[in-house]
Amino acid sequence: VRGSCSTRRFDKLRRRCFGVESHYDCISAIHKSIRASDVDAALIYFARMLNGGEPLYIARRLVRAAAEDVGMADPNAMIQAMNALLAVEKVGSPECDVCLGQAVVYLALAPKSRAVDDAVGRARALVKQTPNFSIPMHL
Repeated sequence: VRGSCSTRRFDKLRRRCFGVESHYDCISAIHKSIRASDVDAALIYFARMLNGGEPLYIARRLVRAAAEDVGMADPNAMIQAMNALLAVEKVGSPECDVCLGQAVVYLALAPKSRAVDDAVGRARALVKQTPNFSIPMHL
C-alpha cells in the first residue's frame, strides 16, 4: 500500500542509500562485478545494498549468481551462497553481514562457468517448441 509506514521507511532508506539510482541498479552492479571477478567493486556495491537494509534480497541474488555465473566451475560456491542465506534467515542483520560479505568475495574469486544456465535455457526452449514430445518406453 503506497504511503504506508513501512513503504515510506523503505523509500527513505533507499533514497539515503542509493540517491537517484534504484536498488536494482546496485544489485545488478554486484552481480556484474562478481561476474567480472572484481572483488573490490562487488564489496563496494554490496556495502551500499546493506545500507539500504535488504540482506535477504542480497542473499537471494547471491544464490542466483552462484548458480548462474559460477555453476559447475566451483560447486562449493552454491554452498557458500546458501550458507549466507541461512545466516540471514537464522541470525539476522547486522550479524549476518560478514557472512554475506564472505559469499560476495568467494563468488567474485571463484572460477566462472555459465554451462548449466545455458543448458537449462536450451532445454526449456526445446520443451517450449515441442511441449508434448513422446517419452521413450525404456525411460
